[in-house]
Amino acid sequence: MQPGRILISCAVFFALVLPARAAPDEELLGKAAGYPLGSPANWFYDERVRVGSFSHLDGILPHYTLKKAAAPRPLPKISSAPKIEYRFEQQGLSLDDFLNRQRVTGFLLIKDGQVLAERYQYDRKPDNRFVSHSIAKSIVSIAVGLALAEKKIASLDDAIAKYVPQLAGNPYGETTIRNMLRMASGVPFQESYDGDDDLAKFTRARIAHDSVVALRMFTTREVEQGARFHYASNQTVALTLLLRAVTGSSMSEYLTTRLWQPMGAEADATWIRMRDGTEVGAGSFNAVLRDYGRLGMLLANDGALDGRQILPKDYLRDATDWHRQPEAFAPRKATPYFGYGYQFWLFPGEKRRFALLGVYGQSIFVDPELKLVMVVTAVAKNASVGKESLGRERDALWRGVVGRFGSW
Repeated sequence: MQPGRILISCAVFFALVLPARAAPDEELLGKAAGYPLGSPANWFYDERVRVGSFSHLDGILPHYTLKKAAAPRPLPKISSAPKIEYRFEQQGLSLDDFLNRQRVTGFLLIKDGQVLAERYQYDRKPDNRFVSHSIAKSIVSIAVGLALAEKKIASLDDAIAKYVPQLAGNPYGETTIRNMLRMASGVPFQESYDGDDDLAKFTRARIAHDSVVALRMFTTREVEQGARFHYASNQTVALTLLLRAVTGSSMSEYLTTRLWQPMGAEADATWIRMRDGTEVGAGSFNAVLRDYGRLGMLLANDGALDGRQILPKDYLRDATDWHRQPEAFAPRKATPYFGYGYQFWLFPGEKRRFALLGVYGQSIFVDPELKLVMVVTAVAKNASVGKESLGRERDALWRGVVGRFGSW
């Protein structure tokens, strides 16, 4: 046998006999059981079913479907992928290091419409629909922008109750659409993801009764509306009711022909629905990784695609530029790091960069100037990734990617 053939045979042999690289905590996350699906009762909290549930949520719960485009938009891979490097905790690290260290199920990096990197862990594949969690809130915001452009909503300064009279006399009903978009109703609401917070109580009431009854459980303000940012998922639910009222349809139906198909989605998306017919709204939107990338690309282009304005540009700029928000919503003011727009997280720095974020590590990072999009789906240990290293390391990776093509 020739030496070259010996080397090739050896390489094939070792590829077959050596175990694949283990993903972080894969046994704890259910590898031996084939990454099983959870139930309606445990899918969110039980990490033993987290991988399976977060990539098959529409196999557990009832849902609406957003049909894919008849002709999906191509998403070609670059011929020569750049090396992705970043610094974290005084170390020089690579994309492989990030995947070795963090519970990432999917990673996608796109620049100028081309895929620079696409990776999966925990036996996940490109056709898996990953749950977005609160990335869905940004999609609700997009629907609000479309309804405003179509004059289904007269003004963002209208009160919610103008369109949802069932909320009249309630603080949420008397809050303006703009302040609801900014998470600034002034209504106290605890969201700690421990199963016993206001979010859990709100969700139980929503399941037992309906969304209006659940919202009307909260009856007081602690500060004037518009005065400060206070994250509360039920405010997005109020926007979901608003959209149902002004469009006369589900958000899923409304967005299928206005967003999902025009952006060139390659696969159907799903959105979990409640008993009252509304989408969860604040979360539970599911899509393949590449379609999250297409959504990020559309946002990076201020809603335009191939010379056609699909989403309203002015609304998107208002939603994603911290310079257009009051000081209380600026980066390092709204939170110690991020600012907040219209259901979008705003990076510090003079350049406009923003994120769509969900618990347990779901994220779409967007740099419009560089036409750069980074998508991460994950099964983190904690709902709030600020409690572990994922949040900080993901930010370090993003800064490294931005630095590779531009400057912060």
